[in-house]
Amino acid sequence: MKRLSRFAFITCFLLGAGVAGAQDQPAAPQPDDEPVTVGEGVTAAIPIAVPYMPTPQPADTAAGNTQGLGRQVAEIVVADLRNSGLFTPIGPNGLPGVSFPQVTAPDFGAFGPTGAQNLVQGFVQANANGTLTVGCYLYDMAARTELTRQGYVVQPRDWRRAAHRCADTIYSRLTGEGAYFDTRIVYVSETGPARRRIKRLAIMDYDGANHRFLTNGQWTVLTPRFAPNQQTITFMTYENERPRVMVYELDSGRTRPLVDQPHMTFAPRYSPDSRHIIFSMAVNGNTDIYRIPVGGGAPQRLTNAPGIDTGGSYSPDGSRIVFESDRGGSQQLYVMDANGGGQRRISFGGGGYATPVWSPRGYIIDFTRTCGFRIGVMAPDGSGERILTSGGGAEGPSWAPNGRAIMFTRGLSAGRLWYVDVASGATRQVPTPLGGSDPAWSPLRD
Repeated sequence: MKRLSRFAFITCFLLGAGVAGAQDQPAAPQPDDEPVTVGEGVTAAIPIAVPYMPTPQPADTAAGNTQGLGRQVAEIVVADLRNSGLFTPIGPNGLPGVSFPQVTAPDFGAFGPTGAQNLVQGFVQANANGTLTVGCYLYDMAARTELTRQGYVVQPRDWRRAAHRCADTIYSRLTGEGAYFDTRIVYVSETGPARRRIKRLAIMDYDGANHRFLTNGQWTVLTPRFAPNQQTITFMTYENERPRVMVYELDSGRTRPLVDQPHMTFAPRYSPDSRHIIFSMAVNGNTDIYRIPVGGGAPQRLTNAPGIDTGGSYSPDGSRIVFESDRGGSQQLYVMDANGGGQRRISFGGGGYATPVWSPRGYIIDFTRTCGFRIGVMAPDGSGERILTSGGGAEGPSWAPNGRAIMFTRGLSAGRLWYVDVASGATRQVPTPLGGSDPAWSPLRD
Protein backbone atom coordinates (compact mmCIF):
# COMPACT_ATOMS: atom_id res chain seq x y z
CA MET A 1 0.00 0.00 0.00
CA LYS A 2 3.03 2.22 -0.09
CA ARG A 3 5.90 2.43 -2.50
CA LEU A 4 8.21 -0.55 -2.66
CA SER A 5 10.57 -0.53 0.31
CA ARG A 6 14.33 -0.92 0.49
CA PHE A 7 13.50 -3.90 2.69
CA ALA A 8 12.81 -5.74 -0.57
CA PHE A 9 16.53 -5.62 -1.36
CA ILE A 10 17.06 -8.02 1.55
CA THR A 11 13.92 -10.12 1.34
CA CYS A 12 14.34 -10.80 -2.39
CA PHE A 13 17.54 -12.71 -1.68
CA LEU A 14 16.06 -14.56 1.31
CA LEU A 15 12.83 -15.54 -0.41
CA GLY A 16 14.31 -16.37 -3.82
CA ALA A 17 11.72 -17.72 -6.17
CA GLY A 18 9.57 -19.01 -3.32
CA VAL A 19 8.03 -22.44 -2.79
CA ALA A 20 5.53 -23.05 -5.53
CA GLY A 21 3.24 -25.95 -6.16
CA ALA A 22 3.56 -28.20 -9.18
CA GLN A 23 1.04 -26.09 -11.06
CA ASP A 24 3.38 -23.07 -10.73
CA GLN A 25 6.43 -24.63 -12.38
CA PRO A 26 7.54 -23.10 -15.70
CA ALA A 27 7.45 -25.12 -18.85
CA ALA A 28 11.03 -24.09 -19.60
CA PRO A 29 13.74 -21.97 -17.95
CA GLN A 30 13.29 -18.25 -18.53
CA PRO A 31 16.16 -15.79 -19.12
CA ASP A 32 17.09 -13.82 -16.02
CA ASP A 33 18.31 -10.22 -15.89
CA GLU A 34 19.31 -9.97 -19.54
CA PRO A 35 19.48 -6.42 -20.91
CA VAL A 36 16.61 -5.52 -23.17
CA THR A 37 17.35 -4.75 -26.81
CA VAL A 38 15.90 -1.34 -27.55
CA GLY A 39 16.06 0.62 -30.76
CA GLU A 40 16.41 -2.60 -32.74
CA GLY A 41 16.49 -1.72 -36.42
CA VAL A 42 17.11 1.97 -35.73
CA THR A 43 20.45 2.76 -37.36
CA ALA A 44 20.43 6.52 -36.85
CA ALA A 45 18.13 9.27 -35.71
CA ILE A 46 16.38 11.03 -38.60
CA PRO A 47 17.66 14.58 -39.22
CA ILE A 48 14.66 16.89 -39.61
CA ALA A 49 14.57 20.66 -40.08
CA VAL A 50 11.97 22.67 -38.13
CA PRO A 51 12.12 26.45 -38.79
CA TYR A 52 10.05 28.98 -36.91
CA MET A 53 6.43 29.11 -38.04
CA PRO A 54 5.16 32.39 -39.53
CA THR A 55 1.80 34.06 -39.13
CA PRO A 56 -0.20 35.64 -41.99
CA GLN A 57 -0.63 38.74 -39.83
CA PRO A 58 0.66 39.33 -36.28
CA ALA A 59 -2.27 39.50 -33.86
CA ASP A 60 -2.59 39.63 -30.10
CA THR A 61 -4.53 36.75 -28.51
CA ALA A 62 -5.24 35.48 -25.01
CA ALA A 63 -2.17 33.24 -25.39
CA GLY A 64 0.12 35.95 -26.78
CA ASN A 65 0.96 37.39 -30.15
CA THR A 66 0.70 34.93 -33.04
CA GLN A 67 4.23 35.75 -34.15
CA GLY A 68 5.63 34.64 -30.78
CA LEU A 69 3.34 31.61 -30.73
CA GLY A 70 4.78 30.49 -34.07
CA ARG A 71 8.21 30.41 -32.51
CA GLN A 72 6.99 28.53 -29.45
CA VAL A 73 5.06 25.94 -31.47
CA ALA A 74 8.19 25.14 -33.49
CA GLU A 75 10.22 24.80 -30.28
CA ILE A 76 7.72 22.34 -28.79
CA VAL A 77 7.68 20.26 -31.99
CA VAL A 78 11.49 20.10 -31.84
CA ALA A 79 11.45 19.09 -28.16
CA ASP A 80 8.87 16.32 -28.73
CA LEU A 81 10.76 14.83 -31.66
CA ARG A 82 14.06 14.99 -29.81
CA ASN A 83 12.54 13.36 -26.70
CA SER A 84 11.56 10.30 -28.72
CA GLY A 85 15.22 9.63 -29.55
CA LEU A 86 14.23 8.79 -33.13
CA PHE A 87 14.93 12.23 -34.59
CA THR A 88 17.74 14.78 -34.66
CA PRO A 89 15.86 18.07 -35.02
CA ILE A 90 17.68 20.96 -36.70
CA GLY A 91 16.50 24.41 -35.66
CA PRO A 92 14.50 26.41 -35.18
CA ASN A 93 17.39 28.74 -34.29
CA GLY A 94 19.83 29.25 -37.13
CA LEU A 95 17.47 28.21 -39.93
CA PRO A 96 16.30 30.52 -42.73
CA GLY A 97 13.11 32.44 -42.09
CA VAL A 98 9.92 31.23 -43.74
CA SER A 99 7.27 33.59 -45.12
CA PHE A 100 3.60 32.64 -44.93
CA PRO A 101 3.31 31.83 -48.68
CA GLN A 102 6.38 29.56 -48.40
CA VAL A 103 4.62 27.29 -45.89
CA THR A 104 2.85 25.52 -48.76
CA ALA A 105 5.57 26.22 -51.35
CA PRO A 106 8.84 25.46 -49.54
CA ASP A 107 12.22 26.78 -50.59
CA PHE A 108 13.87 23.37 -50.42
CA GLY A 109 17.20 24.75 -51.60
CA ALA A 110 17.45 27.00 -48.55
CA PHE A 111 17.35 23.95 -46.25
CA GLY A 112 19.52 21.63 -48.36
CA PRO A 113 22.78 22.54 -46.54
CA THR A 114 21.30 21.34 -43.20
CA GLY A 115 21.46 17.71 -44.32
CA ALA A 116 17.87 17.20 -43.17
CA GLN A 117 15.89 14.35 -44.70
CA ASN A 118 12.58 16.01 -43.88
CA LEU A 119 11.26 19.52 -43.41
CA VAL A 120 8.48 20.67 -41.05
CA GLN A 121 6.72 23.95 -41.75
CA GLY A 122 3.59 25.52 -40.37
CA PHE A 123 1.81 28.68 -39.32
CA VAL A 124 -0.21 30.21 -36.49
CA GLN A 125 -3.25 32.32 -37.40
CA ALA A 126 -5.73 34.25 -35.23
CA ASN A 127 -9.35 33.73 -36.27
CA ALA A 128 -12.23 36.21 -36.04
CA ASN A 129 -14.09 34.06 -33.49
CA GLY A 130 -11.16 34.13 -31.04
CA THR A 131 -9.74 30.71 -31.90
CA LEU A 132 -6.32 29.89 -33.32
CA THR A 133 -5.47 27.81 -36.37
CA VAL A 134 -2.15 25.99 -36.26
CA GLY A 135 -1.06 24.53 -39.59
CA CYS A 136 1.44 21.66 -39.78
CA TYR A 137 3.14 20.41 -42.96
CA LEU A 138 5.74 17.67 -43.46
CA TYR A 139 7.91 17.45 -46.58
CA ASP A 140 10.39 14.97 -48.01
CA MET A 141 13.56 16.91 -48.82
CA ALA A 142 14.96 14.51 -51.43
CA ALA A 143 11.71 14.07 -53.37
CA ARG A 144 10.60 17.65 -52.66
CA THR A 145 7.08 16.45 -52.01
CA GLU A 146 4.52 16.92 -49.28
CA LEU A 147 4.07 13.88 -47.05
CA THR A 148 1.20 15.07 -44.86
CA ARG A 149 -0.59 18.17 -43.63
CA GLN A 150 -2.88 18.87 -40.70
CA GLY A 151 -4.67 21.95 -39.38
CA TYR A 152 -5.80 22.38 -35.77
CA VAL A 153 -8.38 24.93 -34.67
CA VAL A 154 -8.06 25.43 -30.93
CA GLN A 155 -8.86 27.86 -28.16
CA PRO A 156 -5.84 30.02 -27.29
CA ARG A 157 -5.34 28.13 -24.01
CA ASP A 158 -4.81 24.93 -26.02
CA TRP A 159 -2.05 26.16 -28.32
CA ARG A 160 0.47 23.77 -26.71
CA ARG A 161 -1.84 20.86 -27.51
CA ALA A 162 -1.81 21.91 -31.17
CA ALA A 163 1.99 21.85 -31.11
CA HIS A 164 2.02 18.35 -29.57
CA ARG A 165 -0.50 17.16 -32.15
CA CYS A 166 1.68 18.51 -34.94
CA ALA A 167 4.62 16.56 -33.49
CA ASP A 168 2.40 13.47 -33.20
CA THR A 169 1.49 13.75 -36.89
CA ILE A 170 5.16 13.91 -37.89
CA TYR A 171 6.17 11.08 -35.54
CA SER A 172 3.43 8.76 -36.78
CA ARG A 173 3.98 9.53 -40.47
CA LEU A 174 7.74 8.89 -40.35
CA THR A 175 7.85 5.96 -37.89
CA GLY A 176 4.55 4.17 -38.52
CA GLU A 177 3.94 4.23 -34.75
CA GLY A 178 0.94 5.56 -32.85
CA ALA A 179 0.94 9.05 -31.38
CA TYR A 180 1.68 9.89 -27.74
CA PHE A 181 2.78 13.52 -27.34
CA ASP A 182 -0.72 14.98 -26.82
CA THR A 183 -1.22 13.22 -23.50
CA ARG A 184 -1.24 13.93 -19.77
CA ILE A 185 0.34 12.41 -16.69
CA VAL A 186 -1.29 12.08 -13.28
CA TYR A 187 1.17 11.39 -10.49
CA VAL A 188 1.93 11.82 -6.78
CA SER A 189 3.80 15.04 -5.98
CA GLU A 190 6.04 14.60 -2.92
CA THR A 191 7.74 17.05 -0.60
CA GLY A 192 9.02 17.14 2.98
CA PRO A 193 11.02 14.71 5.19
CA ALA A 194 10.46 10.97 4.84
CA ARG A 195 8.48 10.62 8.10
CA ARG A 196 6.27 13.65 7.35
CA ARG A 197 6.06 13.46 3.57
CA ILE A 198 3.28 15.48 1.93
CA LYS A 199 1.84 13.62 -1.05
CA ARG A 200 -0.57 15.42 -3.37
CA LEU A 201 -2.31 14.34 -6.52
CA ALA A 202 -1.04 16.35 -9.50
CA ILE A 203 -1.66 16.41 -13.25
CA MET A 204 0.36 17.82 -16.15
CA ASP A 205 1.10 17.44 -19.84
CA TYR A 206 3.45 14.58 -20.68
CA ASP A 207 6.37 17.03 -20.93
CA GLY A 208 5.69 18.67 -17.54
CA ALA A 209 3.82 21.75 -18.81
CA ASN A 210 0.38 22.93 -17.56
CA HIS A 211 1.06 21.50 -14.10
CA ARG A 212 -1.61 21.73 -11.40
CA PHE A 213 -2.45 20.05 -8.10
CA LEU A 214 -5.72 18.14 -7.68
CA THR A 215 -5.53 17.61 -3.91
CA ASN A 216 -4.21 19.86 -1.14
CA GLY A 217 -2.00 17.38 0.71
CA GLN A 218 -4.28 17.01 3.72
CA TRP A 219 -4.32 13.26 3.11
CA THR A 220 -1.60 11.07 1.65
CA VAL A 221 -2.43 9.78 -1.83
CA LEU A 222 -0.95 6.89 -3.83
CA THR A 223 -1.35 4.99 -7.12
CA PRO A 224 -3.44 7.38 -9.27
CA ARG A 225 -4.82 5.91 -12.51
CA PHE A 226 -6.55 7.52 -15.50
CA ALA A 227 -9.84 6.18 -16.77
CA PRO A 228 -9.54 5.28 -20.47
CA ASN A 229 -12.41 7.71 -21.18
CA GLN A 230 -10.47 10.38 -19.20
CA GLN A 231 -13.55 11.39 -17.19
CA THR A 232 -12.28 10.20 -13.82
CA ILE A 233 -9.10 9.29 -11.94
CA THR A 234 -8.96 6.61 -9.29
CA PHE A 235 -6.38 6.56 -6.50
CA MET A 236 -5.79 5.43 -2.93
CA THR A 237 -5.78 7.77 0.05
CA TYR A 238 -4.96 7.41 3.74
CA GLU A 239 -7.83 9.65 4.83
CA ASN A 240 -8.23 9.38 8.62
CA GLU A 241 -5.46 6.72 8.63
CA ARG A 242 -7.68 4.41 6.58
CA PRO A 243 -6.52 3.16 3.17
CA ARG A 244 -9.41 3.73 0.77
CA VAL A 245 -9.81 3.77 -3.00
CA MET A 246 -11.32 7.03 -4.23
CA VAL A 247 -12.69 8.28 -7.55
CA TYR A 248 -11.94 11.85 -8.66
CA GLU A 249 -14.19 13.46 -11.28
CA LEU A 250 -12.05 15.59 -13.58
CA ASP A 251 -14.86 17.93 -14.70
CA SER A 252 -16.33 18.71 -11.29
CA GLY A 253 -13.34 18.08 -9.01
CA ARG A 254 -15.55 15.99 -6.70
CA THR A 255 -14.06 12.97 -4.92
CA ARG A 256 -15.99 9.96 -3.63
CA PRO A 257 -15.15 6.55 -2.13
CA LEU A 258 -15.25 3.64 -4.56
CA VAL A 259 -16.44 1.10 -2.00
CA ASP A 260 -18.81 1.75 0.87
CA GLN A 261 -17.26 -0.83 3.21
CA PRO A 262 -15.04 -0.64 6.33
CA HIS A 263 -12.25 -2.80 4.84
CA MET A 264 -8.88 -1.53 3.56
CA THR A 265 -9.00 -0.98 -0.21
CA PHE A 266 -6.05 -0.14 -2.46
CA ALA A 267 -4.26 -0.69 -5.83
CA PRO A 268 -7.09 0.36 -8.21
CA ARG A 269 -7.04 0.21 -12.00
CA TYR A 270 -9.70 0.66 -14.69
CA SER A 271 -11.03 -1.83 -17.20
CA PRO A 272 -10.35 -0.85 -20.84
CA ASP A 273 -13.99 0.22 -21.32
CA SER A 274 -13.88 2.46 -18.20
CA ARG A 275 -16.92 0.65 -16.77
CA HIS A 276 -15.21 -1.21 -13.94
CA ILE A 277 -12.33 -0.82 -11.51
CA ILE A 278 -10.34 -3.73 -10.14
CA PHE A 279 -8.77 -3.21 -6.72
CA SER A 280 -7.49 -5.09 -3.68
CA MET A 281 -9.46 -5.42 -0.46
CA ALA A 282 -8.28 -6.90 2.85
CA VAL A 283 -11.01 -8.94 4.54
CA ASN A 284 -10.41 -11.06 7.65
CA GLY A 285 -6.64 -11.05 7.20
CA ASN A 286 -6.66 -12.02 3.52
CA THR A 287 -6.17 -9.66 0.58
CA ASP A 288 -7.80 -10.46 -2.76
CA ILE A 289 -8.61 -8.70 -6.01
CA TYR A 290 -12.18 -7.50 -6.57
CA ARG A 291 -14.09 -5.84 -9.39
CA ILE A 292 -16.75 -3.15 -9.04
CA PRO A 293 -18.60 -0.78 -11.41
CA VAL A 294 -17.07 2.70 -11.49
CA GLY A 295 -20.33 4.14 -10.18
CA GLY A 296 -20.33 1.81 -7.18
CA GLY A 297 -22.17 -1.36 -6.23
CA ALA A 298 -21.35 -4.75 -4.78
CA PRO A 299 -17.70 -5.84 -5.23
CA GLN A 300 -17.14 -9.12 -7.08
CA ARG A 301 -14.28 -11.23 -5.71
CA LEU A 302 -11.88 -12.48 -8.39
CA THR A 303 -9.12 -14.21 -6.39
CA ASN A 304 -9.32 -16.44 -3.32
CA ALA A 305 -5.84 -17.53 -2.27
CA PRO A 306 -3.90 -17.23 1.00
CA GLY A 307 -1.65 -14.17 1.11
CA ILE A 308 -1.79 -10.87 -0.74
CA ASP A 309 -3.13 -10.54 -4.29
CA THR A 310 -2.80 -7.01 -5.63
CA GLY A 311 -1.62 -4.75 -8.46
CA GLY A 312 -4.09 -5.96 -11.10
CA SER A 313 -3.90 -4.65 -14.70
CA TYR A 314 -6.22 -5.56 -17.59
CA SER A 315 -5.12 -6.71 -21.02
CA PRO A 316 -6.13 -4.19 -23.74
CA ASP A 317 -9.08 -6.35 -24.84
CA GLY A 318 -10.28 -6.75 -21.25
CA SER A 319 -10.18 -10.55 -21.38
CA ARG A 320 -7.32 -11.12 -18.91
CA ILE A 321 -5.73 -9.57 -15.82
CA VAL A 322 -2.11 -9.67 -14.70
CA PHE A 323 -1.47 -9.25 -10.97
CA GLU A 324 1.11 -9.84 -8.27
CA SER A 325 0.78 -12.34 -5.43
CA ASP A 326 2.91 -13.85 -2.65
CA ARG A 327 0.81 -17.02 -2.51
CA GLY A 328 3.84 -19.12 -3.55
CA GLY A 329 6.18 -17.69 -0.89
CA SER A 330 7.52 -14.65 -2.77
CA GLN A 331 6.13 -11.74 -4.75
CA GLN A 332 5.48 -13.05 -8.27
CA LEU A 333 3.34 -12.28 -11.32
CA TYR A 334 0.20 -14.19 -12.26
CA VAL A 335 -2.31 -14.00 -15.12
CA MET A 336 -5.99 -14.89 -14.91
CA ASP A 337 -9.15 -14.55 -16.97
CA ALA A 338 -11.17 -11.39 -16.37
CA ASN A 339 -13.70 -13.38 -14.33
CA GLY A 340 -10.97 -14.77 -12.04
CA GLY A 341 -10.59 -18.16 -13.71
CA GLY A 342 -7.45 -19.80 -15.09
CA GLN A 343 -4.97 -18.30 -12.61
CA ARG A 344 -1.36 -19.21 -13.34
CA ARG A 345 2.07 -17.92 -12.44
CA ILE A 346 4.21 -16.38 -15.21
CA SER A 347 7.37 -15.08 -13.43
CA PHE A 348 10.09 -17.44 -12.26
CA GLY A 349 13.27 -15.39 -11.87
CA GLY A 350 15.01 -15.11 -8.53
CA GLY A 351 13.63 -12.45 -6.19
CA GLY A 352 10.38 -10.55 -6.46
CA TYR A 353 8.20 -8.94 -9.13
CA ALA A 354 5.71 -6.12 -8.62
CA THR A 355 3.54 -3.42 -10.27
CA PRO A 356 2.74 -5.27 -13.52
CA VAL A 357 1.17 -3.21 -16.32
CA TRP A 358 -0.17 -4.70 -19.55
CA SER A 359 1.07 -2.89 -22.65
CA PRO A 360 -1.54 -1.25 -24.92
CA ARG A 361 -0.14 -3.48 -27.67
CA GLY A 362 -1.18 -6.59 -25.76
CA TYR A 363 1.87 -8.79 -26.28
CA ILE A 364 4.08 -7.52 -23.46
CA ILE A 365 3.82 -6.81 -19.73
CA ASP A 366 5.91 -4.27 -17.87
CA PHE A 367 6.88 -4.72 -14.21
CA THR A 368 9.25 -3.74 -11.40
CA ARG A 369 11.96 -6.25 -10.53
CA THR A 370 12.33 -5.71 -6.77
CA CYS A 371 15.87 -7.08 -6.53
CA GLY A 372 17.70 -3.95 -7.58
CA PHE A 373 14.51 -2.04 -8.44
CA ARG A 374 14.63 -2.11 -12.22
CA ILE A 375 11.95 -1.93 -14.89
CA GLY A 376 11.52 -5.07 -16.97
CA VAL A 377 9.25 -6.58 -19.60
CA MET A 378 8.04 -10.07 -20.44
CA ALA A 379 5.42 -11.74 -22.62
CA PRO A 380 2.05 -12.64 -21.03
CA ASP A 381 3.15 -16.28 -20.90
CA GLY A 382 6.31 -15.32 -18.96
CA SER A 383 8.73 -15.78 -21.85
CA GLY A 384 11.30 -13.29 -23.09
CA GLU A 385 11.98 -11.52 -19.82
CA ARG A 386 14.25 -8.49 -20.25
CA ILE A 387 15.44 -5.70 -17.98
CA LEU A 388 14.88 -2.26 -19.51
CA THR A 389 16.56 0.20 -17.14
CA SER A 390 20.19 0.28 -16.04
CA GLY A 391 21.17 0.97 -12.45
CA GLY A 392 18.69 0.68 -9.61
CA GLY A 393 15.98 2.64 -7.89
CA ALA A 394 13.40 2.38 -10.70
CA GLU A 395 9.82 1.30 -10.09
CA GLY A 396 6.16 1.82 -10.95
CA PRO A 397 6.10 1.79 -14.78
CA SER A 398 3.27 3.23 -16.89
CA TRP A 399 2.88 2.76 -20.65
CA ALA A 400 2.31 5.54 -23.15
CA PRO A 401 -0.86 4.94 -25.19
CA ASN A 402 1.13 3.80 -28.23
CA GLY A 403 2.99 1.13 -26.23
CA ARG A 404 6.44 2.43 -27.22
CA ALA A 405 7.35 4.62 -24.23
CA ILE A 406 7.32 4.08 -20.46
CA MET A 407 7.27 6.55 -17.58
CA PHE A 408 8.47 5.44 -14.14
CA THR A 409 9.82 6.62 -10.81
CA ARG A 410 13.55 6.65 -10.12
CA GLY A 411 14.83 7.18 -6.57
CA LEU A 412 13.40 5.29 -3.62
CA SER A 413 13.59 8.12 -1.07
CA ALA A 414 13.28 11.31 -3.15
CA GLY A 415 11.68 10.12 -6.36
CA ARG A 416 11.71 11.77 -9.76
CA LEU A 417 9.78 10.90 -12.90
CA TRP A 418 11.70 9.44 -15.83
CA TYR A 419 10.79 8.41 -19.34
CA VAL A 420 12.27 5.83 -21.68
CA ASP A 421 11.38 5.37 -25.34
CA VAL A 422 11.44 1.62 -25.93
CA ALA A 423 12.04 2.05 -29.67
CA SER A 424 15.19 4.15 -29.30
CA GLY A 425 16.30 3.61 -25.69
CA ALA A 426 16.34 7.38 -25.16
CA THR A 427 15.73 8.38 -21.54
CA ARG A 428 15.09 11.71 -19.89
CA GLN A 429 13.89 13.15 -16.61
CA VAL A 430 10.44 14.72 -16.70
CA PRO A 431 10.42 18.13 -14.99
CA THR A 432 8.14 18.48 -11.93
CA PRO A 433 8.01 21.29 -9.36
CA LEU A 434 8.69 18.85 -6.49
CA GLY A 435 9.54 15.18 -6.14
CA GLY A 436 7.29 12.72 -7.91
CA SER A 437 6.19 9.08 -7.89
CA ASP A 438 3.46 6.73 -9.18
CA PRO A 439 3.05 8.23 -12.69
CA ALA A 440 0.13 7.12 -14.83
CA TRP A 441 -0.04 8.00 -18.52
CA SER A 442 -3.35 9.11 -19.99
CA PRO A 443 -4.73 7.86 -23.29
CA LEU A 444 -4.28 10.12 -26.30
CA ARG A 445 -6.50 13.15 -25.77
CA ASP A 446 -9.58 13.71 -27.92
